[in-house]
Amino acid sequence: MNQHLNTALDLAARGMPVLPLRAGKLPAGNCPACRDNACGGRPNMKTPGPCACPRPCHGWAAATVNPAVIGSPDWATSWRQAQAVAFCPGGAGVTVVDLDHADAVAWARATLPATRTVATTRGEHWIYRGAMASSNDVRDGVDIKSGMSYARWLGPGTGAMTALPDTVRALTDRKPSPVRPVTVPVPAGGGECRHRTPAYLERGIAMAEERITGARSAVHHTVYRTFLAVLAAHGRCGCLTDTHVDRLFTAAQAKGESARHCADAWANATTALGM
Repeated sequence: MNQHLNTALDLAARGMPVLPLRAGKLPAGNCPACRDNACGGRPNMKTPGPCACPRPCHGWAAATVNPAVIGSPDWATSWRQAQAVAFCPGGAGVTVVDLDHADAVAWARATLPATRTVATTRGEHWIYRGAMASSNDVRDGVDIKSGMSYARWLGPGTGAMTALPDTVRALTDRKPSPVRPVTVPVPAGGGECRHRTPAYLERGIAMAEERITGARSAVHHTVYRTFLAVLAAHGRCGCLTDTHVDRLFTAAQAKGESARHCADAWANATTALGM
């Protein structure tokens, strides 16, 4: 039997909702239409983009403890291509504090109650008994993974699991992340807008904000495509300013995107356009 499938079935038998991960630590699409994220869905969304699956077929919402689903023909290709197994912490009644580097681990050791720990590639997972809302970037190198989220299974870890403390819950009680500084592309047209009117840019930014705000699914994909469209129209003529970018980032963060994800999407869009 496939090693990852075998691990998934064992975890499911212990009450941990599981799902397969493909390369890049992303959820695998468990139906042909969603294979390799072809549907354009955001991995952790319950409704993955335009796909018309009768039930969520990938992401945290697809995680299950049902062996008939896990071992079904629909999931067979995903398990053959899987690079790892993931689980939904909230569904298992736990919270994972994902510490992404050594400084974050040092902070946790000085601040949080001891609990079960699991070594990761760059840091550690601290696992507490009890579920809460998930949140990324609660501080530098620290993500909270619990409800409506997934985490890689990296082994049982060491130490006794303790109850979720208020210290961890309080990490999500914060104001929205400030917009991360970004670089506006250097004008290629001598600083003069080829559209000849500021109203054109204002309308374009307003429409971009509306497109992001109105997204009901595939938010991450929508944010990237909107950034790409704005940069294609205004990125080379010198009219786009940091104020305009801040407006786009603010709209994206209001839909749940983190400042880091916004900056990454912006950077990817500029790279795609050769800026």
